[in-house]
Order: sequence, then C-alpha cells, then structure tokens
Amino acid sequence: MTDQGHQTNQDRKEFSDEAGSLWRIALAPSVWAGHFVLCYASVSLACVRGLLPIEATRLSLIAVSVIVLVVFVWQGWRAWRQWAPERGHPSALSEGKAEDRHRFLGHATFLLTLISGIATVYTTLPLLLLEGCR
Repeated sequence: MTDQGHQTNQDRKEFSDEAGSLWRIALAPSVWAGHFVLCYASVSLACVRGLLPIEATRLSLIAVSVIVLVVFVWQGWRAWRQWAPERGHPSALSEGKAEDRHRFLGHATFLLTLISGIATVYTTLPLLLLEGCR
C-alpha cells in the first residue's frame, strides 16, 4: 500500500508540475486564433458595414499584432528554456521520465509558438500593405 500510495502521490505531483506546460502549449494557437478573428471581424465592420473608420482600425490592429508578437517572443523564450536543446536532442531521451516529458512539452510549445507567430505575421501583412477597403 505504501509503495502504491507513494507512486500515486508522485504521479499527481508530476502532473501538477506539468499542468502549467499544458496551458502554455495551447496559449499561442489560441491567441493567434483570437487575433485572426479580431482582424477579420474588425476589417469587415470597417469596410463592409462602414461602422468603423478604416485608418483607425488598421492602426489599432497593427498595434494589437505587435502586442501579440511580443507575447509570442516571451512564450517562445520560456518554451526554449524548458526545452533546453543544449542538453541533448529530445528524441535521444526515450526513457519516458518526467524530465523527458517536461522537455518534450517545451519543444512542442516552442514549435507551436513559432508557427503561431508566422501565422500572425501573415494575418497582419494585408493591414500593412493595403491602404483602404478597395
């Protein structure tokens, strides 16, 4: 009973340690999706409905895009530190220990943050290159 109870407590501790990593892995794609919806909804309200001034909308969305990219840089830096590639490639760590899972989550978070950053740049490009609605 003691060994099983100790193992259960250890499993719970390991899961609680990784709960933050699980939230961070979903942060970048969620922020990008919100940014995407905000950009397209705002531009449609400005251009199609005429409810918002287009120049103010463009400048506001560019400012939001810069903030989102700063969040991604911060998130990527944290994920890079968790991954710690200078300690060896994650595929070389195949023992399934808690440290291996921790580093894998850092690696996956870093890659998702990178992809979300690229997607945010591509979502923002029309705001930078186009001046009006037509």
